[in-house]
Order: sequence, then structure tokens, then C-alpha cells
Amino acid sequence: MYTRKNQRDLTRTEKRRLVDAILKLKRSGRYDDFVVMHREYYVMDTERRPRPAHMTSSFFPWHRQYLLEFEKALRGVDAGVSVPYWDWTQDNKPTSSLWAEDFLGGNGRAGDRQVTTGAFAYGAGNWSVGRGVTDEHYLTRNFGRPGRDPVSLPTGNDLARALKDPVYDTEPWNSVCAEGFRNRIEGWGIRDVRGVGLHNRVHQWVGGPMAGAASPEDPVFWLHHSFIDLLWDRWRKAHPKSAYLPGRKPASPSQDRDYVFGLDEAMPPWGVTPRKLLDHGKLYRYA
Repeated sequence: MYTRKNQRDLTRTEKRRLVDAILKLKRSGRYDDFVVMHREYYVMDTERRPRPAHMTSSFFPWHRQYLLEFEKALRGVDAGVSVPYWDWTQDNKPTSSLWAEDFLGGNGRAGDRQVTTGAFAYGAGNWSVGRGVTDEHYLTRNFGRPGRDPVSLPTGNDLARALKDPVYDTEPWNSVCAEGFRNRIEGWGIRDVRGVGLHNRVHQWVGGPMAGAASPEDPVFWLHHSFIDLLWDRWRKAHPKSAYLPGRKPASPSQDRDYVFGLDEAMPPWGVTPRKLLDHGKLYRYA
């Protein structure tokens, strides 16, 4: 069993080893495979096909397995590496440690939003964004999206409200669920009910590829989703009698019935069920 730490608690050596492992995956082409996978399974609930990853009850278990697969690849490069988490309710400024030169690099520059600092800057020669994501090959960020439509990171109070919801998810198990922990965290906005919420707001705040289906193009994706995974952990401990829902494929004849994954239905592309991902205690822990 290994430990996932808060990124602010990483030593300089731990940061360097993580960055080096990510860069080695990038050079091998394996990193780009993970980006392609996320784009493939970023299925909107307006599409007529299964959606295991987003706008759905299996949002948490699908991303847990996705993160485990990425972590396995990293540990194949360096067995001492794990994916840290970014608590964006605390480290919520552009000056926070994860954006430092020796870690993920900082915000994009004015004009083209190109990231010019850190190991993932295009100018460093190690990182290029895949074709079809942007017109250029450099990583971009746009913290807070300043201008007419700015975005702020979620607060501790925002998070506390989501964690209080005792129900995991509700019908119709998609982006318009006004109740339930899953969509309170995943954060799809509902017209006349609430705006874009926690997980999605963080993606928007970072900007660049993080704001779309190719979000793993920015390595901060993994730290963000490590924290999302930790939040699922916290919610389950706070509500031990609350079950994953739906327990089985919804019985109601609706367009969502064939696209939602119940507790014992195998999620592509790994063929693992949500039930098998409820407990990670034998694999890793959070510090």
C-alpha cells in the first residue's frame, strides 16, 4: 500500500521524481494514450451511447480506476511515485506551491495564454499538446478566466454543503440532477437552479485544455482528480449507510436507462464494476 499526499507537503525530491516520471511517460507516448482515453469516454448526456465517465453516477468509480491506471504507469517508471492531491479550497491562488517553477509551472502569459514556466512549458522542449486540442502545440492556462465572465475556485463552505448531502445520486442520473452528492461535486450547472459547481469550476478556473474533454493534457488534472477521489472517500465515511446509486440498471423506460452503470455493471474500457472500486484501502491511503 502506498500514500497519496497533499501536494503542498511534497519535498523537492518528491516533486522532481513525479515530474520526471510524467515526462518519461510523455516521451514514451503512454501519456498521450491517457488523454485519448479521456476524450473517448467524455460522453455528454445528450448523446445516445453509454456514458461511464461524466454526467453519470459512475463518475467517481470510473475516475478512480482511470487514476489507478495512470498511477500504475507512473510507478512502472518510478516505484516511489504516487499522485498527490490538490486541495483547491486551501491552495487557491496563482502563487500556490503547485504552480511553482519546480513543479507544474504557472499561469499562461497574456495574449496567447502559453505556459512559459516549469517543465511542462513548450519552450522547455518536453511537452506538446496533441493535435485536435488547440491550434498550437503549447500548453495554455488562464487562471480565473479574467474578463467579463470570471471564475472563482470553490470554497470550503461550498465543499461542506456538498459533503452534507446523504444521497449518492438521484434520477435521472445525469447532468440535471438537482440533488445528490455526485452532481453536487461533479458540478454541472442547472438553469434557474444553480451555476457550475465544484469539480467543473476547477477545470474552468485553470482554463486551457483543462476546460474541455482533453483536460489530462494539463498534468494538474491528476492532482485535481486525486482530490475528487479523496472527497468521495470523505463522503462515504460521513455517510456509512448511504449506498452507491443506482444499485442496478434503472428500471424506468427512459433514454438514460441504457447509458447508466449500476453497481455491478462493468465499466469500459477495463471491465471493472463500481462495486469493486468502493474500497481502495488495500491499494493506497491519503495522508
